[in-house]
Amino acid sequence: MKARERVVQLVEILPQVYPGAHCELDFRNPLQLLVATILSAQCTDKRVNMVTPTLFKKYRTAKDYANAPQAELEKAIRSTGFYRNKTKSIRAAMRAIVEKHGGKVPDTMEKLCALPGVGRKTANVVLGNAFHKNEGIVVDTHVTRLSHRLGLTKHKDPEKIERDLMKLVPREHWTDWSHWLIWHGRRRCYARGPDCSQCEVFQLCPSGKNFLRTGQARKPDSETD
Repeated sequence: MKARERVVQLVEILPQVYPGAHCELDFRNPLQLLVATILSAQCTDKRVNMVTPTLFKKYRTAKDYANAPQAELEKAIRSTGFYRNKTKSIRAAMRAIVEKHGGKVPDTMEKLCALPGVGRKTANVVLGNAFHKNEGIVVDTHVTRLSHRLGLTKHKDPEKIERDLMKLVPREHWTDWSHWLIWHGRRRCYARGPDCSQCEVFQLCPSGKNFLRTGQARKPDSETD
């Protein structure tokens, strides 16, 4: 089965398996999601969601974050890891939002990626979930792993993987696609010991057959056209 045919079937099955799939970072507006996404680097969504209620209560505007003392903000987000760099990124991004965008998070890929500390992945999260714009596909560790196992790409670079997926997945499903793969990666297709015997898309996954036969979660040598 070619990758394009596989995706057609996955788009039919995955929303039935995960009808409520959504971004698991808690947020109420684009500003909160931008902060939460920056905090989520090298950190679980669960941990971020433990930190953000207090954070969001204290810092309500981009100006609040921009004016926050470095040490104060570092202390507030310390448990998310890499807190010094994350604090610098948040303060710098918020300063740019205040100075260049009137305090509002921009809603285009170009303007978001121009913010300090914001890359394409973060921009995709914000655009897809806060602004409901399908400008790209979020490629995190789960999406990377499942895209390889499903034979949808042979690349390792996130942007190249994203380009492969954007060619295969209909644009209207780009945001949902990342949710489906992330949910499946967290609940079934684990990095170690994927639960292939219970997998809802086992018949569409060339890696699953390899795993059940060898006990190793090897990537398939399959078509990606």
